[in-house]
Amino acid sequence: MSDLELFENKIFVNINFEKRSFIKAEYENCEFKNCIFSNVKLSESIFISCTFLDCDFAGSNISATVFRDAKFHKCNLSGLQFDSCNQLLLSFEFTSCKLNLASFFGMKMLKTEFEKCEMVETDFGRADLSGSVFNDCDLKNSIFDNSNLSKCDFRKTYNYVIDPDNNKISKAKFSLIGIPGLLTKYDILIE
Repeated sequence: MSDLELFENKIFVNINFEKRSFIKAEYENCEFKNCIFSNVKLSESIFISCTFLDCDFAGSNISATVFRDAKFHKCNLSGLQFDSCNQLLLSFEFTSCKLNLASFFGMKMLKTEFEKCEMVETDFGRADLSGSVFNDCDLKNSIFDNSNLSKCDFRKTYNYVIDPDNNKISKAKFSLIGIPGLLTKYDILIE
C-alpha cells in the first residue's frame, strides 16, 4: 500500500508543471491533456491506467516512476530514460509520439505497441520486446543490440538496422522493402 496521495478519475488540462508544482502521488485512471512535464521530477510517482495526450516530458526525471497500462498519444518523450522506471508490471502504449534519444535499455516490454512514432537513435539494447508492434515508425539509427525481437512486427516501419546474428528475431515479421535493414552489415547492394 502506498503512502502517496491518491488521485482517481481526474482530468488535468493545460497545466504547466514546470511553473506549478507537480505533486508526487498515485494517479489512477487519470487523463493529462496538453500538460508540460518538462524538467519536472516525476520520480517515484505512480501512474496506473493513465492517458497522456499532447504532453511534453522533455528533460523529465522518471527514475523509479511506475507506469502501468500508460497510454501516450502525441507526446514528446525525447531523451527519457525509461530504463530507470520501476519495472514491476510496467506496460506502455505509444501513438504518434517523439521518442528520439530515449532509452529502453535492458527493459522487458512484451507486446508493446508503437504506432506512428519518431524513434531516432532510441536505445533498445538488451531489451525484451517480444511480440511488440512497430507500425509506421522511424527507427533511424536506433540501437538493437542483444535484443529479443521474437514475434515483433516490423512490416510497416522503416529506417531500421537490425543484425540478425546479434539479436533474437525468431518469427519476427519484416516487409520485403525492409530487408536491406537486416543485411546492412554485409555491405551488399540490393536492387
